[in-house]
Amino acid sequence: MTAAEPLVAPAPVAVLDSITKLRPANRGAAVVAGSHGGVYCGWLAAECGVRAVVLNDAGVGLDDAGIACLAPLDRIGMAAATVDCFSARIGDGQDMMRRGRISHVNATAAALGCTAGDDLVACLAFLRKARMPSGSLPAMAESRLVLTEGIGANVRVVGLDSVSLIAAQDRRCIVVTGSHGGLLGGVRASAVRQPCLAAAFNDAGGGADGAGYSRLPALDAMGIAGLTVAHTSARIGDARSTWATGVVSAVNDRARGTGVCPGMTLQSAVDCLAARMHLP
Repeated sequence: MTAAEPLVAPAPVAVLDSITKLRPANRGAAVVAGSHGGVYCGWLAAECGVRAVVLNDAGVGLDDAGIACLAPLDRIGMAAATVDCFSARIGDGQDMMRRGRISHVNATAAALGCTAGDDLVACLAFLRKARMPSGSLPAMAESRLVLTEGIGANVRVVGLDSVSLIAAQDRRCIVVTGSHGGLLGGVRASAVRQPCLAAAFNDAGGGADGAGYSRLPALDAMGIAGLTVAHTSARIGDARSTWATGVVSAVNDRARGTGVCPGMTLQSAVDCLAARMHLP
């Protein structure tokens, strides 16, 4: 820093289980969020106007989707980093603060002193000194679409880039999401907000404490068949990718009871679910 450059007051820190919980009050903060580091999660950080952001790398996964936010945030000068999914639970901001270790940083964060291998708290000390980004990212929106309908007992399959998009109209559907399979903050009620027939998620690498599969037993308790696809088989945050190339990595008891098992393609698993489950 030259003598002519003003000092930057350290940013406040906001810790969230999901980047979707950002609020206008978080503008200018250094944010730690339990969400995956995909492009849309980065866009949410930019749209809110945070100063810096740390997300979970979700095992990095297919096409590096779990860290895809880093490059576009660099282009607007936002410092961004991800923590290793095996160092802290995805979907749990407080756990990331307690034991997260940095896996990837963008050039803006690296220029501040952040390095892969650092613990999160050490990196955050640098990120709090970041300058506000300049510019904005192109507008984005998560999508919902009908993937197929009329299979099995006339079951509709709906694709949601994020499980947060689930609605009452999906109660009699199989829901294929791009979301990670982790409970938010470990809260069982966060598994899914509507009692759909079945739900598929990305396993986000499994990660610390098997967090990437933690929705599955919670879905069992709700009477919902649940499964995850391998993070290496589909891009996290992308329901179309989950549907097109997803390979089942884990299932809950209710899904297993219909014949679904790890190693099946997601589309074969959905056919199996639709053929053997009873509509409410």
